[in-house]
Amino acid sequence: MPVPESLSSSAQGIAVAVAIISVLALAAAYVFRRQVLAAGEGTERMQAIAGAVQSGASAYLRRQFRTLAWFAVAVLILLLALPADGWDLRAARSVAFVVGAGFSSAIGYLGMSLAVRANVRVAAAARNASGGREEGMRIAFRTGGVVGMTTVGLGLLGASVAVLAFGPDAPTVLEGFGFGAALLAMFMRVGGGIFTKAADVGADLVGKIEQGIPEDDPRNPATIADNVGDNVGDCAGMAADLFESYAVTIVAAVILGSAAIGEDGLVLPLLVPAIGAITAALGVVLVRARPGVSGLTSIQNGFYLSAVVALVGTAIACFAFLPSRFSELQGASTTIASLNGDPRLIAFAAVFLGILLAVLILFLTGHYTGTEGKPTRDVAGSSVTGAATVVLSGIGLGLESAVYTTLVIAGAVFFAFVLAGGVLALAMFLVALAGCGLLTTVGVIVAMDTFGPVSDNAQGIAEMSGDVDGEGAAVLTELDAVGNTTKAVTKGIAIATAVLAATALFGSYQDAVTNRISEVAVAIAQPSAYVTSTLADFRISTPTTLVGVLLGAAVVFLFAGLAINAVGRSAGAVVLEVRKQFADHPGIMDGTEQPDHGRVVDLCTRDALRELATPGLLAAFSPIAVGFGLGVAPLAGFLGGAIGAGVLMAVFLANAGGAWDNAKKLVEDGLHGGKGSDAHAATVIGDTVGDPFKDTAGPAINPLIKVMNLVALLVAPAVVTLTVGADANAWLRYGIALVAVVVIVAAVVSSKVRRVDMAAPTGPADPATNVDLRTDQGAGRLP
Repeated sequence: MPVPESLSSSAQGIAVAVAIISVLALAAAYVFRRQVLAAGEGTERMQAIAGAVQSGASAYLRRQFRTLAWFAVAVLILLLALPADGWDLRAARSVAFVVGAGFSSAIGYLGMSLAVRANVRVAAAARNASGGREEGMRIAFRTGGVVGMTTVGLGLLGASVAVLAFGPDAPTVLEGFGFGAALLAMFMRVGGGIFTKAADVGADLVGKIEQGIPEDDPRNPATIADNVGDNVGDCAGMAADLFESYAVTIVAAVILGSAAIGEDGLVLPLLVPAIGAITAALGVVLVRARPGVSGLTSIQNGFYLSAVVALVGTAIACFAFLPSRFSELQGASTTIASLNGDPRLIAFAAVFLGILLAVLILFLTGHYTGTEGKPTRDVAGSSVTGAATVVLSGIGLGLESAVYTTLVIAGAVFFAFVLAGGVLALAMFLVALAGCGLLTTVGVIVAMDTFGPVSDNAQGIAEMSGDVDGEGAAVLTELDAVGNTTKAVTKGIAIATAVLAATALFGSYQDAVTNRISEVAVAIAQPSAYVTSTLADFRISTPTTLVGVLLGAAVVFLFAGLAINAVGRSAGAVVLEVRKQFADHPGIMDGTEQPDHGRVVDLCTRDALRELATPGLLAAFSPIAVGFGLGVAPLAGFLGGAIGAGVLMAVFLANAGGAWDNAKKLVEDGLHGGKGSDAHAATVIGDTVGDPFKDTAGPAINPLIKVMNLVALLVAPAVVTLTVGADANAWLRYGIALVAVVVIVAAVVSSKVRRVDMAAPTGPADPATNVDLRTDQGAGRLP
């Protein structure tokens, strides 16, 4: 495709270089994948268990993608109907939506498909007495490295190709790319989160509490579903989530950068993440277990090293690419061109701000959720007085931690405004650039996150097979503990990226509204347009804008409530099914009968796909209802309310859930009576409450606020046109809002009337998810 003449040769060269780096990142992912698959797979029993997990995870994702395909087609049609500068850009934006959604789906599927092959290899590596720890950690982290490098490669490839193909029009096209990535990630987060936590809660409540058997005991009919859920929720869902954070942040930076400083702002957001791609590969290669050094320390050292190298690379790039004065920036507005200061230093400071934010979030999340921190130990200590005090202490911890994390994120946004000297357009670009800085470490962040479920599954396979004991079991326990902390940390970082990206998109929304108003030849101050002028007032003191703030915050709470209730209903079905199998087949407990694992996998699949529609429709249609029903100013307030409530709610849910999980592990390790004690039962209850907090509702808020911002950005021109333009049509505007409200109400009502129905058919269970977990001695290690 020819390069537009309006893009200078230097900008073209940088975009081409970024595209080449993206291809090299994909090549690195392929090399890491080959290294992971070259490892041994262990015994036949271990392979059979891993095969059951692979079959269940693949079946779920295939059914999910078929379900989401119809939704994607509907959104594609709507995108073609929304205004853009010409049908060619409408078509390009729609194609970019499909590409973004496809990339998000592909990364999610890749993360899952490799993780379910790597888990058995980690378990097999642990059996090696001499180098099991080093080899197991290397395989687990390289697995995450594959997903991380693919995330970086596809994100950069999509953005750089759009810039090369469309030049100054690339921001419009990239709106579709980011929207597709965010929408699919939200669905995968919600669906995968419902699946994994329904299985986990059901397995814990019946297995640990009622039957008194371990978490991954093969007699539990939900144990295969639990391991499947780790992959479709944590691996597929988180991979898609971080990819859309990566893509949306780049999109917002490109939009704001091109508006603020012209061509330099269009290209710089590609250059900074490209440096991160190189440093991510370095970080993945250098992370390895060392004697006398904890696995968590090794991973954190790899993260810090990649961050430092990224800072050095960014400094070089900023000083080589940008001019020394604002007046020399090509395409900068008059206000920005008149600023004093060195744009090279200011751009570097913004990137540094983003990387510093990642480090601070890592520290805060580790402090509140890590097993060594006092907060989590206090939650574990509350278990001696029962489940109620465990739940109360976890809620208090989550609420408190949300304040400090939000202050850190707010501080980063504030300092970005300070760096901009009070110029709003430049400040919003610097916020987006800080997001790009934070994401220079995204390759290592994704690797850290995937490390968790791979290690967790490896320990589960070892326990179910009974083929790993002694030192090998201790190695897997260590890796699992490290993985729990890395998962919690990456959730905190994902929340920070979501807020920075949403804040930047909020600035893009304001630009879109302002530009559209300037294009319509109607004076807002006309007497007949009194109501219109009120609705176009963005001041927070305006009653309609304040109404929008309240509605935005309310949607976050409703979304979280719907997601948690969905887990509750699905978990109820799992509990009833597992109880029924234990009651109808007494031989399961003594190892003479085989539980029906496939039935539970299919139950979770059915419920997850049925439940994910309501939160998705709420996210997509609530900005449409507010925008067309109340106007662009209330929609701006809506976005602000969603960002504010979203960050607090997401951090609260993630940290409370993580603390409950690790408090349970502390008790299981012997604290306060150990396994089987009343304190253990209390922490299991806390963990089951926290499961949908940290792995369903909390993480899903990240893509939620970005989906709503992107929907608002896409519909803003249409809202302005129908409100103040020559084609103003109040009846059509209110009609669109009414349809959106009806869709939301119908979705919420249908969700509320659902009940646990054990008689509902689930369809034929995949026989591959049922494996004989008994040994040649009949019951084997089972009592």
